[in-house]
Amino acid sequence: MISTRLIKKRIKSASNIAQITKAMEMVAASKMKKAQNLAISGKPYAQKIYQAVFELAKRCDPLLHPLLTRNVFSSKTLVVFISTNKGMCGGLNTNLFRAFLKWFNDFKDLDFITAGKKAETFVVRAKGNLTASFTSGHSYLEHAPAIISLVTEGFINNKYKNVIIVYNDFISALHQEPVKKQLLPLGIMIEDKTSWEEGHFSEFLVEPSYDKLLDALLPHYLENQLREAMIEAEASEHSARMLAMKNATDNAGDLMKELTLEYNKARQEKITYEIADMVTARMAVE
Repeated sequence: MISTRLIKKRIKSASNIAQITKAMEMVAASKMKKAQNLAISGKPYAQKIYQAVFELAKRCDPLLHPLLTRNVFSSKTLVVFISTNKGMCGGLNTNLFRAFLKWFNDFKDLDFITAGKKAETFVVRAKGNLTASFTSGHSYLEHAPAIISLVTEGFINNKYKNVIIVYNDFISALHQEPVKKQLLPLGIMIEDKTSWEEGHFSEFLVEPSYDKLLDALLPHYLENQLREAMIEAEASEHSARMLAMKNATDNAGDLMKELTLEYNKARQEKITYEIADMVTARMAVE
């Protein structure tokens, strides 16, 4: 017979876990709401600056802008890998790592800049070349200028042929999708006309020139694209954690119901045995 004391301890443990996961769910929901609003409000600006840079780049000489030109002096790719710092967010990181392994079979020609402890751990275990890692601070956004500085310096110095961002894109509170996004060089994406032909701008006059305007706009474009990826990744993290904690709370509640039923059965069985012993003893005395 199962000890009722042991079952009561398990019920209490499940109750404590449910309280913790419920609190974590509420905290994640609060953070998710803020990150979701930030991600949704920033998308129109990111799309427009993306479109404006491509429209200007089509009208400029790529040789005058090193960020537009293909790098033929290197075969290496720099990957800016954005993950979560903490766990308890379901299969968010696992799905991201699986998608990454589908996109890149060999780490030989890859250098990594990671934002998040999970991505850092993944790269180290895979024996990839980790150039820099950013895991401290309350938000990844505070590291964006430093990462962009490393990216542009490495690309301009012909250290990398291209730069790619890998992160989780926030689709909805229930859906996050791994994304691989080309950051540099811009020339590769501009040659792919499908990326800018839809909804392109009308002809317009620019002063003093397209080249000077593009020179001023490119740093803002690069930082904006990285910031957008970081905001999407943070919104995805909080959404996935909220859903994971909700599922954990529900599972703890189901476990408590099962244990309570088991406890009642065990107590009833114990009472039945005690009554049977009393009746047997009385019959023996008589």
